[in-house]
Amino acid sequence: MIGVRDLVVSYGTATALDHVTLTVEAGEMVALLGPNGAGKSTLANTLAGLLTPASGTVEIGGRLALIPEGRQLFPDMSVADNLALGGWRSGERDPSYAYDLLPRLAELSRRRAGVLSGGEQQMVAFGRALMSRPAVLVVDELSLGLAPNVTADLAGHLAGLNRERGLTVLLIEQNARLAFDLCRRAYVLESGRVVTEGECAELAGDPRVAGAYLGGAIT
Repeated sequence: MIGVRDLVVSYGTATALDHVTLTVEAGEMVALLGPNGAGKSTLANTLAGLLTPASGTVEIGGRLALIPEGRQLFPDMSVADNLALGGWRSGERDPSYAYDLLPRLAELSRRRAGVLSGGEQQMVAFGRALMSRPAVLVVDELSLGLAPNVTADLAGHLAGLNRERGLTVLLIEQNARLAFDLCRRAYVLESGRVVTEGECAELAGDPRVAGAYLGGAIT
């Protein structure tokens, strides 16, 4: 569903992604880990068509939706109106679709997005992305700035959509424990390059990965 080969993305003379190659198969949840400045959001924006590569190829096997880092809601608009905007590509503006998937949004529907908590805003961003009826969902920093219980709730919704609806997910995260709990495979991106990849269970036991992202090996 996602096929990236030898992808190079630059900002002027600075190379943000340097010959990145990765794949996500249909129905998979795959994690992309890396520190700040590694190029994770650049990759997300390139997959979404917001950035043009200098070279390499990107293939998407179905409609893709992005939950961007920082949520990027319209703060003065209601939750319902933010959700309706997410249905622009699908032509289905009725937010009841998102309410069925994330019932809490129905309770928030008339509130302005800007007055919501961080967790509520992330749920609106989640619902807005789902309004486009995507086959592929790219989630850029699901847990950023959220309390652990809020993160766990959103992660549960994400896992349920993958399991029950076959939604393909690329989860971009700094929280490696969350990513390894949710995903079977992962890539590690550093300084614009994929430095390692593999099964999450194996990566969790890799001293280099565990030391950098887990504070020590998982036992």
